[in-house]
Amino acid sequence: MSSNTTADAAIPSTGPRSGTITSIVLGGEHYSAELVDAVRAATVAAALAAGGWFGRGDKNAADAAAVAAMRGELLPAPFAGYVVIGEGEKDEAPMLANGEELGSGQGPACDIAVDPLDGTRLVQEGLPGSVCVIALAPRGTLFDPRDVFYMDKLISSAPARGVLNLRATPSENVRRLAEVLGKPVTEITVAVLDKPRHASLVAELLGFGAQVVLAGEGDVSAAIDAATPGGRIDLAMGIGGTPEGVLTACAIRALGGFMEGRLAPQSDDQLALAVAAGHDLDRVLTLDDLVASDRVLFASTPVTARS
Repeated sequence: MSSNTTADAAIPSTGPRSGTITSIVLGGEHYSAELVDAVRAATVAAALAAGGWFGRGDKNAADAAAVAAMRGELLPAPFAGYVVIGEGEKDEAPMLANGEELGSGQGPACDIAVDPLDGTRLVQEGLPGSVCVIALAPRGTLFDPRDVFYMDKLISSAPARGVLNLRATPSENVRRLAEVLGKPVTEITVAVLDKPRHASLVAELLGFGAQVVLAGEGDVSAAIDAATPGGRIDLAMGIGGTPEGVLTACAIRALGGFMEGRLAPQSDDQLALAVAAGHDLDRVLTLDDLVASDRVLFASTPVTARS
């Protein structure tokens, strides 16, 4: 399997709906076909389970269904997995918690990052854009953002490497990217999560002339769009989830794109936890810091309504 593929999984005609569901798989050449299929199947199972709650107004039920389905597929998978980025810490979930061991114990020893349902509110409201995501890397290579739930991120495609810098202003980064892409600033499209904390960021970008796409949720999908050359998004920036940031780093690594991050606690309590955990909150994290291996496997499956 190539490092950048899509795969259609057949949905049994005896199940909730017939047809196919399309997954994205990146980095599949680094692992056995059996493990790649198992990881993809886990994202498909989570997406189908969450789809049963699509538009039904209960994001917690959708998330719980996705978690249980994903874990059920990963437990017998042919690897020795250790959850570094899981559900347990921020969401207080009992399954797929940080530190949980998954897999048969046979096969490669891997760090695991999961987001069984990225975009819970989208599923709750029956809107598109939610995905179920898993990333693997060799044991000890994924960044562990212990006790910090939010990260400031800057993400783009390969031409941005060596050009963009998280310490620069948003306007300066847009200017630099426009120059390297050979496009006017007015044709640079920036994805930003639609959150109150980003009001000043959006105002600066619009004032500078860039186009802004506001994402209600789902910063993993927006980041992958930004790292894909020729896509509809040129740049993703702003504060989103740290777990999603590490997952995203695996995808960006496989795509050959650019990413930097910086931990960004959003409350006094979070700040105290981050300091107690020994994190350097001024440090800009590079892609090598976030995932210290090229041997990444990333799988993502979108959630749609079941009928």
